[in-house]
Amino acid sequence: MCGIVGYVGNKKAASILYNGLKRLEYRGYDSSGIAVNDGLHIDVVKRKGKLKDLKNEIKNDMNGGTIGIGHTRWATHGQPSDINSHPHSNCKDNFVIVHNGIIENFRQIKDHLIKKGHHFKSETDTEVIAHLLEENNQGNILQALKKTAEQLKGSYAMTILAADEPNRIYAARKDSPLIIGLGENENYIASDIPAFLGETRDFYILEDNEFAVIKKDKVDIYNNNLEQIDKKTHRIDWDPEMAEKQGYEHYMLKEIHEQPDAVRRLMAHRVSQTGINLEELKLDQDFLKRLNKIHIIACGTAYHSALLGKYMLEDLVDLKVETDVASEYRYRKVPIEKDDLVIAVSQSGETSDTLASLRMAKEKGAQILVFTNTRGSSIAREADHLMLLKAGPEISVASTKAYLNMIVAFYIFSIFLAYQKAKISLEEYKKLSTDLIKLPELIEEIIEDSGELIKKRAKKYAESKSAFFIGRHTDYPLAMEGALKLKEISYIHSEAYPAGELKHGALALIEKGVPVVAVAVRKDIFEKTLSNITEVEARQADVTVVVCKGAQEIEDIVDHVIYIPDVNQLFAGALAIIPLQLLAYYTALLKDCDIDQPRNLAKSVTVE
Repeated sequence: MCGIVGYVGNKKAASILYNGLKRLEYRGYDSSGIAVNDGLHIDVVKRKGKLKDLKNEIKNDMNGGTIGIGHTRWATHGQPSDINSHPHSNCKDNFVIVHNGIIENFRQIKDHLIKKGHHFKSETDTEVIAHLLEENNQGNILQALKKTAEQLKGSYAMTILAADEPNRIYAARKDSPLIIGLGENENYIASDIPAFLGETRDFYILEDNEFAVIKKDKVDIYNNNLEQIDKKTHRIDWDPEMAEKQGYEHYMLKEIHEQPDAVRRLMAHRVSQTGINLEELKLDQDFLKRLNKIHIIACGTAYHSALLGKYMLEDLVDLKVETDVASEYRYRKVPIEKDDLVIAVSQSGETSDTLASLRMAKEKGAQILVFTNTRGSSIAREADHLMLLKAGPEISVASTKAYLNMIVAFYIFSIFLAYQKAKISLEEYKKLSTDLIKLPELIEEIIEDSGELIKKRAKKYAESKSAFFIGRHTDYPLAMEGALKLKEISYIHSEAYPAGELKHGALALIEKGVPVVAVAVRKDIFEKTLSNITEVEARQADVTVVVCKGAQEIEDIVDHVIYIPDVNQLFAGALAIIPLQLLAYYTALLKDCDIDQPRNLAKSVTVE
């Protein structure tokens, strides 16, 4: 949520900041702004709306300074408006700040500062930071920043320009990500790697309660005691072209088409016909033998992958598995034992509720395994064991390739654990591993073969106000993800139900013409799901069924069938999700929705 960029070097900063913000549009925002220091004064331009609304103002009003900061805002305090947009400044306009996060005690600070004579322009929590810096500054800005940070409750990633020191950017971080990009006689700062991926691949990652002073030829980082520290440099292996559209109309469609290669990258060096290699996890054999319970925590799309992971682990490893939405898990009194394993799943590695839940579980003594797409993220750094998803940069807010790789990561880990705990034979182990290797080719087949059929089906959904998705067992989490994709990018009300629960209320909403998507790729319960499909068909619903090839009898019941290749039912979910992603995409396309940046949503949810 929100995006921060900063630049210090020899080039004109305004265009660099604008381009950096463009690369962070996927994070979600309702306004934007930049500030540039030319050595004499700080110019600020900010506007409600999309970045295109800011662009003309930059051309007309911005100075030619070579140091600046920028921001895309997602409103939390104060409605979207020009005045509430970042950057914000203090009374004297000698401190200019952009900020991600939430300052929980801003009202108390604001009341205190108003009594001391400060005048506020906006309704935001961020503005209090600039005024507090002014109040605390006694000639040493770094000391003032530390004192200010100590007075703030909540989360922040902030960058500051000071009129009195026009050759540097100040920064501080707590519970909200900040990375520093390293260049030749120029340096960058941002809330996420894609902002400057084309300029550098070498980054510092700020930890909680660290401060930074960034100049064009030097970066100094300090701990909470303002003692200078050495930081490890992280090198990012993403190709900058991976973050560009490459001829596709939307990032989402591009990322759907990238899924076969994303799965190949995930499986490379991990999966072969002889089995699974997860030495990178460094899991102790004795711990694996003692392991009796797994907790899986995640949010949103990642949570749907976790539900599939639960079924997979139960099926293959015969373990107790609890799956929780992280925003609920963190407030439960969850019994955790030292031999429990907690799996935290997050595409960005910065999801605030998942991070808080991970920390809670860690304090109780659990070992932490993380599936994330972002090396060096907060969640990755706090893991005991880390599996990188290797999906590459995912720009569209609606996750596709990262979600698919989460599913496949659960497949890989489940097969590995089942064999380690002697729940499957060597022959089964090799067979499952071999079946897994076939997935990328089968995913390609679905993408190539089903597009036109799904485009035709999308017309029905684009004309509808509601849709229902049903499934049983592993098909139910797939239905949940399909419903989420449709609602988040097409704004059509869509709900998922366990197919067996229809008679307990939901069937009252099924009437003539209502679109229903049934996921029925789980072969061992296909007949049960078929009976539920018959129920909604009998009520004249407009039914689309996703099913494996070979189940042609379904055509005698419904008119609209989407086939996926026949595959081991344990892995069918990795194929069945593709038509659901495409259905959501083409429906939103017909409705002319903002597919990559749906309203009110953000890619990385870094506040509670």
